[in-house]
Amino acid sequence: MNLLDKTLDSLTQHFQLHYKKGKYHARALIREIIKNGNRNPETIPELVASPEFLRQLSSSGELDSFLPLPDIVEICTENLDNEICAENNQINNSHQDRTIKFVSRLQDGQHIESVIIPMKQYNTLCVSTQVGCRMGCLFCATGASGFQRDLTTSEITSQLFNARFILKKSIKNIVFMGMGEPLDNLDHLIQSIAVLNEPHGFDIAHRHMTISTCGLVPRIYELAASLIKPCLTRPNLAVSINSADQEIRSSLMPINRKYPLAQLRKALLEWPVTDRQLILIEYILFKNLNDSQEDARKLADYLAGLKVRVNLIGYNYANNRNRSISLQPVEDSDIHKFASYLEKYGIFVVKRWGKGANFKAGCGQLSAKKE
Repeated sequence: MNLLDKTLDSLTQHFQLHYKKGKYHARALIREIIKNGNRNPETIPELVASPEFLRQLSSSGELDSFLPLPDIVEICTENLDNEICAENNQINNSHQDRTIKFVSRLQDGQHIESVIIPMKQYNTLCVSTQVGCRMGCLFCATGASGFQRDLTTSEITSQLFNARFILKKSIKNIVFMGMGEPLDNLDHLIQSIAVLNEPHGFDIAHRHMTISTCGLVPRIYELAASLIKPCLTRPNLAVSINSADQEIRSSLMPINRKYPLAQLRKALLEWPVTDRQLILIEYILFKNLNDSQEDARKLADYLAGLKVRVNLIGYNYANNRNRSISLQPVEDSDIHKFASYLEKYGIFVVKRWGKGANFKAGCGQLSAKKE
């Protein structure tokens, strides 16, 4: 049993079924291990006061299996213009305000990458949901590396545990924007959201989680149905559009051939947003491909009637192979210009300036394969 895939309710049920114990002990374990980072269950006061229960846990082997963590095998950050990569977590506290990428080795030897992004008052953690990706987006290194497998719930949530308690970073936001297509691993995504949201554990509010998708239309409907519960907020949805032109988007994103823009728009119109929420539209700009005023007009027309915010992102070169078209990055001035086009059409725009691109920690640069 892995504590990193359990909510308080599911752990309580497990204890009731196997040990005739209940919420009191389940709450203690989740509080001490998940919320406080205490990796030694034998020091938890509620377990010390229940020696027979502690003995049963120990003899069953569950005491040793509560927290099997992936090993962090490499950490990368930057020092001015120079990349710093270190093995075995050897990175010092002078890098508190810089983007950090850490590489985790899973129990089967596969690797995933996660990124800690410093914001003004807190840190955001970009988590992976798969080893590789099967979507094959032309601009993405993860897709170029091929699909290996889905991550389990505990492999997803362990990225936050390692960021908080191994790397000692305060994390407030979670974005499911790392390696993989989150909606292609929907069951483990939904369970990981529940674990991350558990108030007695990680305690990440739904409004501080964002799920990114390339446009798996049926799964958008499934996700919406799973999140319609009596709660005030839901996780945010981010959708990678990158072009409102059918032909251009299909050339960039093969998923558009199966679920074209019209089908995706219908799903977004039906996505449940609260009064204080927006759908986030991710738009990566490529030089002379999707950055003209006409491209902006098409995007504005496509988004008409949707409650959205457009995040503009400059393309980060990902060293992809087998390209059918040449992808070139834009200048900062191109991002400003495209934003001005959209703003004239009444679109709410945020310009996202790249962090970590010079050591392959930027958008579209994460990969399971090491060069």
